[in-house]
Amino acid sequence: MSNQKQLPSLPPDLYTEEYFLTACEGYEEWIASEGEHLSRRLSAAFALAAVEPGMRVLDVGCGRGEILRHCSQLGADAYGIDYAPVAVRMTREVIQGEDGEPVQAVMAVGRADAKYLPFPDASFDRVLLFDVVEHLYPWELHQAFLEVGRVLKPNGRVIVHTAPNRWYDQYAYPVVRFVRTLMGQGAAYPRNPRQFGVAVNEHVHVNEQSLFSMRSALAKAGFRSQVWLDSPPQNREESASLGFLRHVAFRWVPFRWFFEREVFAVASQK
Repeated sequence: MSNQKQLPSLPPDLYTEEYFLTACEGYEEWIASEGEHLSRRLSAAFALAAVEPGMRVLDVGCGRGEILRHCSQLGADAYGIDYAPVAVRMTREVIQGEDGEPVQAVMAVGRADAKYLPFPDASFDRVLLFDVVEHLYPWELHQAFLEVGRVLKPNGRVIVHTAPNRWYDQYAYPVVRFVRTLMGQGAAYPRNPRQFGVAVNEHVHVNEQSLFSMRSALAKAGFRSQVWLDSPPQNREESASLGFLRHVAFRWVPFRWFFEREVFAVASQK
């Protein structure tokens, strides 16, 4: 146990209310609708869970709480945990109605570590990890997956979404940055890909996954899985030549393994 304490882990105070309102995926939709509407990415991930009435669902890293709200509105008993105290507070505010009563059926949230889930064995039909994996060091991710397997019912399912694809950052981003620099847009593409778009990710992203590393991490924790890549819609006005190159990068194997930005997984116990 003494050695485990020396292993790296992010401090919870890195995750502030400002982070959840300006950087955490889906914040624009959350601000506009107070959790009623999900972003494209969260909606796609949530659809994979196929939540039904009567299910027990655990949202690991529940953030602002909108996923819990949607689970409950579908008639499921929804439970959420988060490592950050501010996330627990924000979630509790979201899942309460105007009169202080829960919006729908059973919803509960508390502060907990994904590596030590405070629930009995075989408690949940679904366990959701949306945009959590990239915040856990490899040793933490393995422990978290073991815990997820423990609390998942034998016929249960775990849904994972993580971004960005590690191979994009390592191999494709330098190419994209070079091309954009030639086009006079280099200022928007910092040398460190973790600073692209959301600068705070440099401090909170510690373990991005590729298609293959995600599959391997789940297998090592005792899951069989389907893992695939996806990307936001590329609705751009550009020349035919750039359009063709984009089509090749995002549709042809092996190029798409490097250029697709998001990693999805649906897994169950072996």
